[in-house]
Amino acid sequence: MASDTEIAKLLAHIAACRTAELPGARLPFYAGPHHIGYLTPANAARLAAVEPGLRVAAGRVDMAEPLLRRLNELAAALGLPRRAEDFDVRENAGGPSLAVLDRGALPSFGVIGVGVHLNGLVRRADGVHLWVAKRAADKKLDPGKLDHLVAGGVPAGYTPFAALLKEAGEEAGLPESLAAQARQVAVFRYDMERPEGLRRDVLYAYDIDLPEDFEPCPMDGEVESFALWPLPRVAEVLSHTDEFKFNVTLVLIDLLLREGVYTGEAAARLRAALDG
Repeated sequence: MASDTEIAKLLAHIAACRTAELPGARLPFYAGPHHIGYLTPANAARLAAVEPGLRVAAGRVDMAEPLLRRLNELAAALGLPRRAEDFDVRENAGGPSLAVLDRGALPSFGVIGVGVHLNGLVRRADGVHLWVAKRAADKKLDPGKLDHLVAGGVPAGYTPFAALLKEAGEEAGLPESLAAQARQVAVFRYDMERPEGLRRDVLYAYDIDLPEDFEPCPMDGEVESFALWPLPRVAEVLSHTDEFKFNVTLVLIDLLLREGVYTGEAAARLRAALDG
């Protein structure tokens, strides 16, 4: 049974992903009738200085809808970091793509970012195990943190499942025929203040049951190593440390609840916090 201290730590992980109050000090950002993001007043003023078609007034930022095609130019004008990977710009995760924007600029524009995470499970005679990745030490974001078997963003033009299949092969050497067996188990939404800006993330979580003889292999340099952990060890590290990447914690808490690691009142508190 989890202690009050352990449950408090898990609840803190959840709360840490929901630190942004919107609009807060930011200004809602519109392209025509479409609310696409949020800008700090400083960034709004800088954009207005380089783009005459952008207007800051009445507590919001407005630009003409045709300027959506120039979002990456505007990001470059602000000197924002580039990740050389475009994401779709949408009003909501399920809506149509209105434009594309480099992944590195999403937090500065407060644009929704969509990601996928995969719980790689091995059900052995001695219990359920989970493949845990260690992020490379040279990663720009969260270097050295513990991560999922497969995790990544959904690039422009991809569905979450298609992105999962792509990432599975690129990150862990997971054959597409095997990765295609993954099943969606949850969707998480959170607004979070981060050093890089505002994270408005929608995270699609998947489970996959892997054969005992499968062993992932770091393929693209994103991951330093993989290790197979029994679920009790996952729960121990999660409930006592900050070793896991911030959004991995949400997916793992959900997994531990579904696998019955937490039950009773503790489970009810955690589920309410996840769903809140």
